[in-house]
Amino acid sequence: MATNNYYQTTRRVELSAPPLAQDLTVDVAIIGGGMTGVSAALHLAERGYDVALLEAQDIGWGASGRNGGQVLAGFGASQVKMKALLGAEPAQRLWDMSIEAVNLLHDQIRRFDIPCDPVRGYLHAAIKPRQVRDLEETQEEYAQLGAPVGRILRGDELRARLASPRYLAAFEDALAGHIHPLNYTLGLAAAAQRAGAKLFAHTKVTEVTPGRRLKIQAGGHEVRASFLLTAGGAYLGDLMRPLTGYIMPVGTYIIATEPRADMRQLIPGNEAVSDLNFVLDYFRRAPDDRLLFGGRVSYSTLPPPSLKASMLARAIRVFPQLRDARVDYVWGGNVDITRNRAPHFGRLTDNILFCHGFSGHGVALTGLAGKLAAEAIAGQAERFDAFARIPHGRFPGGRAFRVPALLLATAYYRLRDLL
Repeated sequence: MATNNYYQTTRRVELSAPPLAQDLTVDVAIIGGGMTGVSAALHLAERGYDVALLEAQDIGWGASGRNGGQVLAGFGASQVKMKALLGAEPAQRLWDMSIEAVNLLHDQIRRFDIPCDPVRGYLHAAIKPRQVRDLEETQEEYAQLGAPVGRILRGDELRARLASPRYLAAFEDALAGHIHPLNYTLGLAAAAQRAGAKLFAHTKVTEVTPGRRLKIQAGGHEVRASFLLTAGGAYLGDLMRPLTGYIMPVGTYIIATEPRADMRQLIPGNEAVSDLNFVLDYFRRAPDDRLLFGGRVSYSTLPPPSLKASMLARAIRVFPQLRDARVDYVWGGNVDITRNRAPHFGRLTDNILFCHGFSGHGVALTGLAGKLAAEAIAGQAERFDAFARIPHGRFPGGRAFRVPALLLATAYYRLRDLL
């Protein structure tokens, strides 16, 4: 589901990426024209590599051009979980690299003058008392990590920053923020082209033959490459069989209201906001004074029924002021989650790398992922391997039972959101 996408209507970066029209030999091939792929293409081209990026649809067509635009440090897995998976010191190192990812995003926006409306500032909002305790633990954790420690807002102070009766408290996060994700993706892609990378849209990869010289069938032509980076995310499908089951595509959905005169009163500081529920609401102001409001999930990837009405109802639950609001845009798409919600990087062979499974934290981290993949291909793999050491397992149940098993687990967390 990608129709009526507000980001497509407000795109400000022109990009031409033709289909592949002939056989090609390059140093590095990349599958996937989202944030990870175009970042890798940029960093590899700047290192002097001959690069071909292959995208089955348009550049930025997938999650990179449809997501909530929320820029976050950290990972879908909590830092407590990362410590349990890796140990304290490696987890701290990955946290520090997640901060680097946020800074890299803003650096690249400035460096390439990408018109994607970057804003710093974020509120993590608590709906129930146990979530307030979670915010207090997050505040302590930020202090231990050496991150900027924001305040926990309550009462009138909270209402002045977030004009909603729904929340008990909110934690200020100066690291996080929001951008126009499609313009950012296209801006990086244009920068990659200027650096010499070849970007091909509407060029679906159908087969990869491993070997010292890889053979990649794409759009009816053959690409030969010394290295391959797989960055297809939720849309990779079964192309790379050894990766099947490690990620699950999950549908998520967003509405954009009409521009409203009262919008700046709802979030005066223009922060991005999300709650702490398992099936969370996330929202922010757009530059033209619309509310961009995301939520709902679909593990079947089929859009829920009456999506526009149900999403507006969720927005009104947060902001009763929107009871007369009109929805101008509604869209959705798939994000890729891992079983442990930590990012999944690694190698299938010495010359086939992959980066996926950002689990809702990809807007910043994908840019760094592309840079780390470029480093690894250039023989500086230490930082890439720090992520590759995160242990991962497949979703249980195989193809036939994976979604039902996940739905059962999610039903438990949905019930917990109500308590």
